[in-house]
Amino acid sequence: MRMDFATVGGIVAGFFVIGLAIAMGGAVAVFFNAPSFLIVIGGAAAATVLRFPVGAVLEALKTGATIAFLDHQRPARVLLEDVRALAHVARRQGPMGLERAPVSDPFLARGKQMIADGLTVEHLREQLSRERNLEIQRLVDGEKIFRAIGEAAPAFGMIGTIVGLVKMLWTMDDPSTIGPSMAIALLTTLYGALVAYAFALPIADKLAMKLETQETNLSLIIDGLCQVAERKSPDAITDMLIVYLPEKARAPFATAFSAGAAAG
Repeated sequence: MRMDFATVGGIVAGFFVIGLAIAMGGAVAVFFNAPSFLIVIGGAAAATVLRFPVGAVLEALKTGATIAFLDHQRPARVLLEDVRALAHVARRQGPMGLERAPVSDPFLARGKQMIADGLTVEHLREQLSRERNLEIQRLVDGEKIFRAIGEAAPAFGMIGTIVGLVKMLWTMDDPSTIGPSMAIALLTTLYGALVAYAFALPIADKLAMKLETQETNLSLIIDGLCQVAERKSPDAITDMLIVYLPEKARAPFATAFSAGAAAG
């Protein structure tokens, strides 16, 4: 799996620009405040755990972070090419020949092994559909968790602001407490905004986009493998699966299909 440089680069760039602006203004140390950090991070974590079971939160964070930061998805065009290759093997060598057919996508590899093991088309579709639904649900849970964090962090930033203002007003007779209290009031708002808008919500949106792509790719694989199991021709399979591809990616397959039809 490759690193998703768009996600990593976006987060790093966001924090770098803010950090650079702070550094150019001097007095970097004043932007680090432990009570403010504790209010935002601790409060957001507590609110998230209150909304979801702890085990679900940990699993969703792991899955969400893996999907968001690692680019393990293959383009639908490549998956269609792999399915076409499996169709050629199945027609020439039968289902047993699929065991030796190389594929790089794990889901596609499991499916072609099921065909080689002799599963019927109905059982094949049922098993793969179950796995697809579980995979999609994990992505949905990950998106929900990160979106919940993105909603909670600014709220606790505002709570920290109120806490700081109350402390400041309560000790107005002691000028030495005004500065630290205002620091808590303002920095919790800053921390909450950073956690939400430079980290949690962008990852939630990235997961939502990858969820749609993953659902399309897994559905393409399921439909394609069922056709392979039925010994359909590669061109007939292409004609069925080409709808999963973006319009600009269809031209090479449409040309190949037309050539195959003319030759036939």
